[in-house]
Amino acid sequence: MKIVVIGSVAAGTSVAAKARRNTEEAEIFVYDQGKDISYSVCGIPYHIGEEVEELSALTPRNAAWFKKRYNVSVFTEHKVTRIDPANKQLEVTDLVSGEKKQDNYDGLVFATGASPFTPPPFNQKEYDNVFQVRTIQDARDIGAYSSKQPKKALIIGAGFIGLEMTEQLIHKGLEVTIVQLEDQVMPPMDADMTFHIEEHMRAKGVNLILGDTVKIIEGKTSVERVITTNGITIEPDIVILSAGVRPNTELAKEMGVKLGDSRAIAVNNKMQTNLPDVYAVGDVAESFSVITGKPIYRPLGSTANKMGRIAGDVITGGDLEHRGVLGTGIFRIFELHVGQTGLTEKEAKKEGYDVEVLYNIKPDHAEYLGGKELTIKALADKKTGRILGAQVIGKAGVDKRIDVIATAITFKAKAEDLFHLDLAYAPPFATTKDPILYTGMVLDNALKRNPLITPADLINRLDWNEKVQIIDTRSKKDFEKSHVKGAIHIPLAELRERNVELDKNVTTVTYCNKGVTGNAAQNVLINYGFKKVYNLSGGNKNFQNHIKMIEKNYSK
Repeated sequence: MKIVVIGSVAAGTSVAAKARRNTEEAEIFVYDQGKDISYSVCGIPYHIGEEVEELSALTPRNAAWFKKRYNVSVFTEHKVTRIDPANKQLEVTDLVSGEKKQDNYDGLVFATGASPFTPPPFNQKEYDNVFQVRTIQDARDIGAYSSKQPKKALIIGAGFIGLEMTEQLIHKGLEVTIVQLEDQVMPPMDADMTFHIEEHMRAKGVNLILGDTVKIIEGKTSVERVITTNGITIEPDIVILSAGVRPNTELAKEMGVKLGDSRAIAVNNKMQTNLPDVYAVGDVAESFSVITGKPIYRPLGSTANKMGRIAGDVITGGDLEHRGVLGTGIFRIFELHVGQTGLTEKEAKKEGYDVEVLYNIKPDHAEYLGGKELTIKALADKKTGRILGAQVIGKAGVDKRIDVIATAITFKAKAEDLFHLDLAYAPPFATTKDPILYTGMVLDNALKRNPLITPADLINRLDWNEKVQIIDTRSKKDFEKSHVKGAIHIPLAELRERNVELDKNVTTVTYCNKGVTGNAAQNVLINYGFKKVYNLSGGNKNFQNHIKMIEKNYSK
């Protein structure tokens, strides 16, 4: 049996390694048009920022290592230029010598990855100070250019790579401007969560230009000046393009491989394409959602390794199957850690779910030992109680919480199940009622007895002139500092006596600073016979942030 893999980064090398573990009988060949193999794309920003000193740390293996360790023949700077699926033959060009050779296969795996998208007008001409962040060669090129000591950087795109590069370039002392097409950073997340990221970045001196694009470039060999669609002029010394990626499917399309709606290669749960003995893995292939079962495209290194292992097993007679993904991701932007898993609120509603939305603001561990505030936005399906997704932002403990929720969603946990998890507790690591347990408890209560209302929903109701009585249960000092417009100030301690001042038949909203006291007030009013009582999720703190977000959008 002869296995040919096209591509040798995360997915391709995983195919080869797993196939060899399963059998010593197969011949395994890997072709890659690049110079480097099995490297960490995600580590490149940290090398550029000098957190990772040696570039070799991101490229720990080479072709000789794979030959010695796995008896796998890896050919770098070799490009597969044509494939004949009927006869299982392919043509390979040596990019150094220009020589062409014919090869054959019994099993063929596309691990051709994805390429950075070059947005207009940067795609019209090459400039010596414009770079992308995708390959080890990109890292070398940026490192070489850094010797010119650029002072001002322009980053196009505010996704994972754009924000990680922002952090690293700021650390190196550069002034950074980001231009982002959408009106928020990290478009896959909900805007009411990314607002926290934007505030943090501006506080660190980042110039954020949202809802705008570069329209004009001035300069012959270098970008000297750009003008945006909204007329903003920027004069960068270096430009980083991080406007997303596109799957490398050209060769696959030519041989008749079917693409999915995302324009990545469509595969089944065994990583098989529509053609016999042809597989696709990693950033060139579609995955599917654990929650909806629908195809999705989530190009992540973790998924690529998983897909590669599955294909390597299946192609050698194994029974591994891909179980889908949640799109779980995490990144750091200065001291802030940001994690996401499952569906966002906008995605869940688009899929037709009626969702309960919780904003949970709690310390990651005991405050008396320096616990830092976490903001968790979690969603549950009102019909089934199933957890659908979460976004977590904070300065510590984000990875732990997002991974617990991702695990829970994978096993179809309901809101009530989160509360019953037996999680590790000691004051240096968690609170007695961990933010995860609290998330489950409050969501479960919201589904069964204590409904929540989001700031957006409350504002919409007020805009439509719905009659709502809003009760601020905090101290007079807190109320005078800031409060929801139109709120009645009744501290919790006075509510049992003063509830007679309120109308039991009118929709009522209670709130405090972050949600706990508001919930206690909600229970008091429910027990006194009030018909419809909501607790403002995340309290006044979350509401005021929402107002600032709205004002930011209006000011554009």
